[in-house]
Amino acid sequence: MRRLITTLAILFVVIVAGMTTLVLLVNPNDFRNYMVQQVEQRSGYQLRIEGDLRWHVWPQLSILAGRMSVTAPGAQQPVVMAENMRLDVHLLPLLSHQLSVKQVMLKNAVVRLTPESDARRPDDAPVGPSDSAPAEPVRGWTFDINSLEVTDSLLIWQPRQGEEINFRDLNLTLTQDNRQEAMLSLVTRVSRDQRELQLALNGTMNVAEYPHRLSGAVEELSWQLRGAGLPATGVQGKGSLQAEWLNDSQRFALRNMALTLGESQLNGTISGSLSTKPAFAIDIHAPRLDLDTLMGLNRSSAAPDVTSAAVSVRPPVIAEPVRGEDQPLNGITAALKLRVDALRWRGMDLQQVALDADNQQGEVALKTFSGHAGAGEFSLPGTLDMRSTPVQAVLHPTLRNITLAPLLEAFSLPPTLDGQLSLTGRLNGSGLSVADFHHRWRGEADIELTSAQIIGMNFQQLVQRAVARNSDRVSSEEDTDDSNLTRMDKLQAKATLHDGLLSLQALQGGTSRFQLSGGGQIDLARRQCDITFGIQVTQGWKGDNALIAALRQSAIPLRLYGGWDNLQYNLQVDQLLRQRLETEAKTRIDEWKARHPDNASSH
Repeated sequence: MRRLITTLAILFVVIVAGMTTLVLLVNPNDFRNYMVQQVEQRSGYQLRIEGDLRWHVWPQLSILAGRMSVTAPGAQQPVVMAENMRLDVHLLPLLSHQLSVKQVMLKNAVVRLTPESDARRPDDAPVGPSDSAPAEPVRGWTFDINSLEVTDSLLIWQPRQGEEINFRDLNLTLTQDNRQEAMLSLVTRVSRDQRELQLALNGTMNVAEYPHRLSGAVEELSWQLRGAGLPATGVQGKGSLQAEWLNDSQRFALRNMALTLGESQLNGTISGSLSTKPAFAIDIHAPRLDLDTLMGLNRSSAAPDVTSAAVSVRPPVIAEPVRGEDQPLNGITAALKLRVDALRWRGMDLQQVALDADNQQGEVALKTFSGHAGAGEFSLPGTLDMRSTPVQAVLHPTLRNITLAPLLEAFSLPPTLDGQLSLTGRLNGSGLSVADFHHRWRGEADIELTSAQIIGMNFQQLVQRAVARNSDRVSSEEDTDDSNLTRMDKLQAKATLHDGLLSLQALQGGTSRFQLSGGGQIDLARRQCDITFGIQVTQGWKGDNALIAALRQSAIPLRLYGGWDNLQYNLQVDQLLRQRLETEAKTRIDEWKARHPDNASSH
């Protein structure tokens, strides 16, 4: 045992002595020009290292450097800048004049992927074939890197004609094997618009054809989004995908995408080009997509007031005002195919939703936008002009047997009316939010509501009770509907929308017991209405037959007016009965005169 310990101690002393001798004999600054030359020959990038290089022996033989930067040819700003750089090197290759770097570590680095950091070819530079062989490496020292580690750094990414996005607290590990397969690990966060996205991924990357081609797979992706307008626990998800980048043609492809967003799932592909005229092709299938959760629109079971909810919840990005010249869709072409098996939007559950849209530099054509809602179906083709501020929209809605109450609630309208809605019309407006619909949309439509219900008022009951209070000659039958609903087999109207004012003409409906007609206006912006109905009750009377016959032929005016939260009504039964009594009295007088002509002439 003593002999083994002695042997290990001697070996340790020899290693330490050898490393010390090597450090004393080899000046790390001798590698400076070589590294700069190698980087330029292999990539064309300019490596700049400030200050002296120095050795760091324990626990890893390393070369320490101060501030460094890497700049693409012709770029205005460096791609990478770092306050500190550490090169972990192999010991034995130094003996044969080989610089074998196990790992490059950058701390507090700034990585820029912006138009200013992109390489720029001089106008008079010759263009060689993309598959030309790389230049031969310089003789003397050889150079190799196995691993790259970036810690506590910042990544600035800005696509052309897009906004700048900062990835903070960036921790990146990139390890390469002999087959030029790289293992990638990334952890970072993005803060924007009072929201924070935490992102982590692990994957592989093939760099054998770099810089012409990169391919790889994200095997494990996790993220969490928290902040304004989102649930307290945030929205989190996982995913995986395969990716490919062709640098010469600036084309990319994301295949076999499988993402979860809370309870939502997305599968599909995204491909396109990021050249001077970016183009995208997106084909997504979603078994389930919950937009309410993703946009923070989930409501509690208590169903808070619409007005307060609208104030506390941040609107979705598509509803926020964006200047036309800053709209990202204006600079690209894109084709979108989206299929959603189950979609939740503003409390509505939709099924088999299909969206086919085409964008041409900000002109969006909604070729197909259709789906089902329960037993009903809808189609909403149209166009969107994203080049103007706000967005200009033209839609041609067609609805068949859509349950009305959830639709009214989705558009922040009081669900006082229900039934199966069928609608055909044309709408156009400025802006895409619910508030814009209430203020800046116009159009017209033919509306039909089957199995209609007016919630909170029973028109037949109101008329019969009012008549009974003003006359003791008639009353309602005992089996008359005593609920707080007005039920109708069908309700029809022609609707016109003009900047928040919804006009209803040719309003007709009813059942076998009563008929309804009329018209009026609903002010969406002020949340008020003024509608006058003519209620003709044909069944449910008992009492004086003559008066009942007159009531069956009379449309009694019923006016609903005021704010939605304090709706009032005016029922003009007394005037009808007064007119009826006057008519009856005049009729009896005329009959008496006919029977007694002599007495009538004397008077």
